[in-house]
Amino acid sequence: MNTMRKIAIPVVAILLFLLFWEWLVWVNGWPDYKMASPSDLGPAFWKFRWLFLEYGWQTLWRTVAGLLLAVVAGTLIGMIMGFSRTAREGLYPLLVGFNAIPKATVVPVIALMFVGAHDMNTILIAFLISFFPIAVSISIGLSTLEPEYRDILKSLGASQFTIFRKIALPKTLPEFFGALKVAVTLAFIGTNLMEIVEPHGKGLGHLFDSGKISADYPLMFAVLIALAVLGILLYYVVVYLEKIFAGWAERTET
Repeated sequence: MNTMRKIAIPVVAILLFLLFWEWLVWVNGWPDYKMASPSDLGPAFWKFRWLFLEYGWQTLWRTVAGLLLAVVAGTLIGMIMGFSRTAREGLYPLLVGFNAIPKATVVPVIALMFVGAHDMNTILIAFLISFFPIAVSISIGLSTLEPEYRDILKSLGASQFTIFRKIALPKTLPEFFGALKVAVTLAFIGTNLMEIVEPHGKGLGHLFDSGKISADYPLMFAVLIALAVLGILLYYVVVYLEKIFAGWAERTET
């Protein structure tokens, strides 16, 4: 029953959103060259179905690759900052300053630095835009670890790695998965920024740009919906992993 509820509520919410969108376009009398409606998206998906499959896969695997790099690098940086106050005070301003830079300005720089390396550029920008919340969550989780636990394990001869594996890692898992849910959406943003800015003819970002050039609004909105669907699927993969590794932290609500 609980599983059916978790499926039914999001589905109903999405359907209500689509109905409201359709009504909004209808009541304002907007043509499809000004604002596409959900009923316009089906023909666009069917017409370009093979491009959606090909470009959707290209966007997905590069996003996942960048996200995996962000998990590895963010976890390592978070561990360094969490276990060392000096490293935390030195690295945190740098990370905040870098994250404050609009990534739309970073994309052309990366594209010019590595001309022709299309896949690497896209993975790199997805990594750069998504590792920050992971690093910060790990750092906060480790820095707030109760010193009593650390002192007891040290007195028993435990190494820093053992302390991390036995105490710190389980404690930081809820924060880690919370940050990973945010990082998923950020990684998709980075991937599509690079696909739009760097004209290498790959990914859903390129398909969106093609729709913009040809003023094909149904195609543009279909790409946006495809990106949203991929983001939702990847989000629920993270939710599934969270239930496996950190399900103990979930509060039961009625």
